[in-house]
Amino acid sequence: MVETNDGLVANHMQIPWRELADKEANNLVVNASLKEKTIIVGRVGLIMLSCGTGAWRVREAMNTMARILKVYCSADIGLISISYTCFDDVNSYTESLSLKSSGVNTDKLTNMQQFVTMFQNEGAFLKLKDVHRLLDRIDAKKGNYTPILLGLAAALACCSFVFLLGGGPVEMLCTFFGAGLGNYTRAKMNGKHLTMFAGLAAGVAVACLTYLIFSRGLELLFHINVAHEAGYIGAMLFAIPGFPFITSGLDLAKSDMRSGIERLIHAISIIVIATLVGWLVALASDLKPDSFLPLGLGPWLICLFRIPASFCGVFGFSVMFNSPVKMAATAGLIGAVANTLRLELVDLTPLPAAAAAFIGALTAGILASLFHKRMAYPRISLTVPAIVIMVPGLYMYRAMYYIGVGNISNGAQWFVSAMMIVLCLPLGLIVARMLMDRDWRHAG
Repeated sequence: MVETNDGLVANHMQIPWRELADKEANNLVVNASLKEKTIIVGRVGLIMLSCGTGAWRVREAMNTMARILKVYCSADIGLISISYTCFDDVNSYTESLSLKSSGVNTDKLTNMQQFVTMFQNEGAFLKLKDVHRLLDRIDAKKGNYTPILLGLAAALACCSFVFLLGGGPVEMLCTFFGAGLGNYTRAKMNGKHLTMFAGLAAGVAVACLTYLIFSRGLELLFHINVAHEAGYIGAMLFAIPGFPFITSGLDLAKSDMRSGIERLIHAISIIVIATLVGWLVALASDLKPDSFLPLGLGPWLICLFRIPASFCGVFGFSVMFNSPVKMAATAGLIGAVANTLRLELVDLTPLPAAAAAFIGALTAGILASLFHKRMAYPRISLTVPAIVIMVPGLYMYRAMYYIGVGNISNGAQWFVSAMMIVLCLPLGLIVARMLMDRDWRHAG
C-alpha cells in the first residue's frame, strides 16, 4: 500500500527509476545490461505517452532509443499503457507500464523530442545515471501556466469561438466569464488530483451557470434581448477533447488499432459527459440552443474579423495544452489561415461543411509541416490546436439536447452533421502527413 503526500492511498505506484539503476548507475548506458536498457526505452515511451501524442510517435521514440542501445524493441501501445519487449541476440526482457491518467503537454513533448535527438548524437557517451537525471528533469517539469492563466486562455479561446459561430459582443462577453471560470474550476480540481470526469463536469456546470448569471444580469440591468442566451453553448467549448480525437484518427490510419480505439472512446466519453452536464443545466434553467441573432456585418468585415478571432481561439487552446507562448502564437497563425479559409469556403462556395473542414485541416497540416522544418516544433503541437477550433462542438451539443428532449429527428440531423466534420478533420491531417512526411506515409 502506497500513500500520497495527502495521505490518500495511491492506486498507481510510483516507479523509483533511479533506484532501479543504482547498481549500474556509473556505467555507460550503451554498456548497461539488457534490463537497464529496457527500462530506459520504456521510460522514454511512457513520458512521450503522457504528453498526449499518438502511438506512432511514441513507438518511433522507443525504436530510436533501442537502436542506439543496440537492442530490438516491439511495443503495443494504448491510451495510458505500454506493453513491450526488448531483446538482443541472446536474451529478452518484457515490461508493462501504465500512466495514472491521460493528459496533454506540448511543452514536455517538445523537450522529449529534443532529448531523443540529443541521445542519437550523444547517447554513446552518457552514463546511466545521467540519462535518468535528464529524464527526471523533463518528467518533473511543472505546467507553464497557473489555473488563473488557464482560465484566461479558455476565456479567450471560447469567446473567439463564439464569434466564429455567429455570436456577437454580448455572447462573447458572457462566454468570456463563463469559460474562464469553468476552466479555472477544472484546473483547480485537476490540481487536487480528482478524477478527470469530476473536474470536467464541475467545470462545464460552472461555465454554463456563470453564462446564465451574466446574461440574465445584462437582461435585467440593460434590457438586453433574451435571445443572447443562445450563446451559452460557447462557454463549455473548452471541454472539446481535441488531442484524443485527432490522434485517434492518426493512429487508426497507421493501423494502431488499440491506441486509436482507446483514444476515440476516451474522446467520446468526454463529449458525452460535457454535453450531458450542459443539457441538465439547460433543462434546469430553461435555456435553449437557438440560433444566434444576426450581426448585420458584410462579408468582407466578417472575413476580416475571422482572422484575429481564429488566431485568438487557437492561441487560447494551445495555451491550455501547455504550449509556450511562441509555440502557441505559431499555432495561432496556422489556425488563422486554415480556419478562415474553411469558414469562407462554407459561406462563399457550395461546398458542404465537411468538405470545407477537410480542406481546412489539410491546409493546417501542410503549414504545420513547413513550420516544423523551420522551428522543430512537434507537428501535432501545431496541428491539433489549429483544428480544435474546427471541431463542431455546437453541433454535438445540439444533437445531445434534441435527443434528450425527445426530438430524435433534429438530434440525428445535428449528430450526422457533426460526425461528418469530425471524420474529415483527421482525414485532412492524414493526407497532409502523407504529402509532407516521407517516413509517416510508409507502412513499415
